Amino acid sequence: MEKIRKGDEVVVVTGKDKGKRGTVLRRVDDEHVLVEGVNRAKKHVKPNPVKGEAGGIVDKDMPIHISNVALFNPATKKADRVGFKALDDGRKVRVFKSNGELVNA
Repeated sequence: MEKIRKGDEVVVVTGKDKGKRGTVLRRVDDEHVLVEGVNRAKKHVKPNPVKGEAGGIVDKDMPIHISNVALFNPATKKADRVGFKALDDGRKVRVFKSNGELVNA
């Protein structure tokens, strides 16, 4: 079970985008995630008349290492670490380390 999943709201804790908040769009691999509006790069794109794409310079979200992001805790309004807890019915769930509340996602 992953600590950070698609759809989670995360905060960047290090790097040039430190402090930015965004939603995880997808997991690229085990160690990288794509976060909306974070780690943007300029990409030069050639026009493709077959697909109907115009050429030019577009902003593209690039993957960021999972160690550079932390889950956003809405109760404390801060970034928080994630742990795991087994419930009575046998399910394994994610919890915030600071207050022990369940992660809603």
